[in-house]
Amino acid sequence: MSNPIVLKNVRIIDPSRNLDEVGTIIAENGVILAAGGEAQNQGAPEGAVIRDCTGLVATPGLVDARVHVGEPGGEHRETIASASRAAAAGGVTSIIMMPDTDPIIDDIALVEFVKKTARDTAAVNVYPAAAITKGLAGEEMTEIGLLMQAGAVAFTDAHSSVHDTQVLRRIMTYAREFGAVISCETRDKYLGANGVMHEGLFASWLGLSGIPREAELIPLERDLRIAQLTRGRYHAAMISVPESVEAIERARSRGAKVTCGISINNLALNENDIGEYRTFFKLYPPLRPEDDRVAMADALASGAIDIIVSSHDPQDVDTKRLPFGEAEDGAIGLETMLAAALRLHHGGQVSLMRLIDAMSTRPAQIFGLAAGTLKPGAAADITLIDLDEPWLVAKDMLLSRSKNTPFEDARFSGRAVATYVSGKLVHAL
Repeated sequence: MSNPIVLKNVRIIDPSRNLDEVGTIIAENGVILAAGGEAQNQGAPEGAVIRDCTGLVATPGLVDARVHVGEPGGEHRETIASASRAAAAGGVTSIIMMPDTDPIIDDIALVEFVKKTARDTAAVNVYPAAAITKGLAGEEMTEIGLLMQAGAVAFTDAHSSVHDTQVLRRIMTYAREFGAVISCETRDKYLGANGVMHEGLFASWLGLSGIPREAELIPLERDLRIAQLTRGRYHAAMISVPESVEAIERARSRGAKVTCGISINNLALNENDIGEYRTFFKLYPPLRPEDDRVAMADALASGAIDIIVSSHDPQDVDTKRLPFGEAEDGAIGLETMLAAALRLHHGGQVSLMRLIDAMSTRPAQIFGLAAGTLKPGAAADITLIDLDEPWLVAKDMLLSRSKNTPFEDARFSGRAVATYVSGKLVHAL
């Protein structure tokens, strides 16, 4: 067990208590003893490591609810251990790992494998998500109840969609009995099937096949109706256009139990960043026009969008150094999610409280994780942030095994300077 810690003179932002004040955080035996202004008058536990944090911000450890990892089967791209180190460097203390591994996480043995490997090798908390359907094939439902008992915190077919409406209805009806969250990416199987970027003038100028916004919206509208019909818990994993926000708000007004997330890429980048066929910007959802990016930031600020995810998706250099239309989708993001999100704060688009809520408290609430709070008695998962620390993203400094970041050579203001998991320092600059 690590020594007790005392973080003094720190600005504490804890969305779970709507708290934003300068104070002290005291943690011992991996648990928060006190966090707030009143803690400044408490004595330090014996043997405590005391840090003066003047000018820094302490938040609940960040929670990233959509992380793709290569292990098992693709360890050359990313292992659970390497993903956890990248997470710690980005201030992320808990990750939800997607099931699109090899073999796919669709049975109890694979859930147990992820949990054991994480216990043995990971620097942060790793929670497995299990597949909705066996083999991600969209046909046969997995054993949702047993997988939940084994430790799966969510159910998703990762980048695949369940196209059979009757199968999805059965899944959501069954999942409702366990309170399970069904998390889906919405992408139409046929509309824009050959598309490689957002459909519009820029795609035409580049001579690339486009993906219309309707490819996201049409399956989303279907899923929302199924969620209303079954009264199940549905999470739209990554939306990217304002029409999707409007559809979700309408579904909520009808009583559907719906939450949603957005990739940091769709908040920090737009289609123009693709430039002249830059494949590290080939993503799904595709990067949208600037007007869409601004509208999505506004929806995040209002709370219409619940959470931000990194959509961390490591890819081989060989799969990215190809013509744009042939390159794989995806980008790493664990180490840059916080810094990219802070651009919205520095630009006055989204409050710091709402950003931290979207990257910590709210995802923990949605997926039932023991995280996202600095309340006394909670696990001492803490992210210490310097809001103004300037830094440059250099490929050789990234801890992920893959280096496919869209932010290479980007200049940021703000980053995690220390990360604690259960009171243990797992990252420090």
